[in-house]
Amino acid sequence: MNKEYLELYTDYLLSTFGHATATGFSAMVSGQVSHDQITRFLSDDEYTSKDLWLEVKTTVRKVEREDAVLIFDDTVQEKPYTDENELMCWHYDHSKCRAVQGFNLLNCLTMWKINLFQCHLN
Repeated sequence: MNKEYLELYTDYLLSTFGHATATGFSAMVSGQVSHDQITRFLSDDEYTSKDLWLEVKTTVRKVEREDAVLIFDDTVQEKPYTDENELMCWHYDHSKCRAVQGFNLLNCLTMWKINLFQCHLN
């Protein structure tokens, strides 16, 4: 796995508001990486949850706490009667086992135990 491409492409995905494409990525890096190069990079392997964990494990271990959780959840809000645009486009909905028109949301929730102290003033 090309770590440089992975870092660049991850930044691209995080900063893109519309369709994420290899051509759009290439334009973002001013052609320093061609769309063919990034397409080959993405097609080289099938990545799994294990691959993702191996990439983020070191960072997660640095910030993990016994009394905290980090939850990611993605959902597709189907909007079949809305005109297609940059946000309203086609996404695969795992609950329906098919692509639906709508928008994709990624939710991130962090929770940790907070000790609250009550102060009594005399």
